[in-house]
Amino acid sequence: MSKPVNINLHQKSRVLEVEYEDGAVHQLPCEYLRVYSPSAEVTGHGPGQEILQLNKEEVTIDAIEPQGNYALKFVFDDKHDTGLYTWDYLYELGNTYEEKWQDYLDRLKAAGHKRREID
Repeated sequence: MSKPVNINLHQKSRVLEVEYEDGAVHQLPCEYLRVYSPSAEVTGHGPGQEILQLNKEEVTIDAIEPQGNYALKFVFDDKHDTGLYTWDYLYELGNTYEEKWQDYLDRLKAAGHKRREID
């Protein structure tokens, strides 16, 4: 497990930048973090029960709360605050960003939802 050594939230671009002790740097958009929240609201209560999150294009993070030495809790501006992002999960989100982001876009399309493009 590689632990973060620096975490910086860029409010204007709505991107969380995470630097790890192994030298990896991940740029994680707030929308991406929100739609892949590890909370039951998003993941459901078991495999196949995932709930597609809609209209999160402009979501941002209002607060970042450390959870011991193993995770972060994000308080999003849509009041979602129940997922704990462990170091391993954050690292996985960074390493699989392109694949997971495309999967999210594909699921939106399959649901007939058009994602709004924002600046």
